[in-house]
Amino acid sequence: MLRRFWAVVFLVVTVFAVTAAFQWVRSRVALDVTRGRLATLVQKHEQLRRTYNEAVRRTAVTELLVRDGSLSVTIRTAEGIEEQISTPYDPSYEIYVDYVVVDGRLWIRRVFDEQTPPSEGLLIDPAWAAIDWDAPGVAHGKTVYRQLSEGRWIITVSGDGSLGLALCDDDEATELSPPPAVRPYDTISGDKSTPTDDQIGAGDVVMHLLRR
Repeated sequence: MLRRFWAVVFLVVTVFAVTAAFQWVRSRVALDVTRGRLATLVQKHEQLRRTYNEAVRRTAVTELLVRDGSLSVTIRTAEGIEEQISTPYDPSYEIYVDYVVVDGRLWIRRVFDEQTPPSEGLLIDPAWAAIDWDAPGVAHGKTVYRQLSEGRWIITVSGDGSLGLALCDDDEATELSPPPAVRPYDTISGDKSTPTDDQIGAGDVVMHLLRR
């Protein structure tokens, strides 16, 4: 009888010890997994920061100059040469500046006012006089427009192709860029949540021990 009693005591103590050890190892597994996911999260956050900065960074691509009621357009060509082009349009009307995205780059195409059909607008780049919209690499067009007052107006583009138009001071330094690259950005998906102890099973514990 006494032997059986001590056998039961030994069994209970053994089960308790094994259970406690299992719970401790399972907690360690959860901690290691959490650390690994935190490291991955830091890496993804840094990647997200770089992607965000790239997407929102703005590049000056065209300058509209209004002097004494006359409008001219300043661009920098793919060869890096800055050109200033006079236009016949009255900036007191809405002025449209038309671009096309080809091979992931934004190219200026033409300028016109609200009284001029686009097909009769001032062609800035003869390469885009006619566009084959079914050709590989030809994506879509973009247009920015508004009524312009006297001064310097800078058209900018962000990394995702969003156009901006703002009045600048005459003495503000601006370096125009040749046709800049634009690209789409994927939607950021959520990461898996960090596992709790309840989600760590015996298999996870065994794999953790085998990797030690």
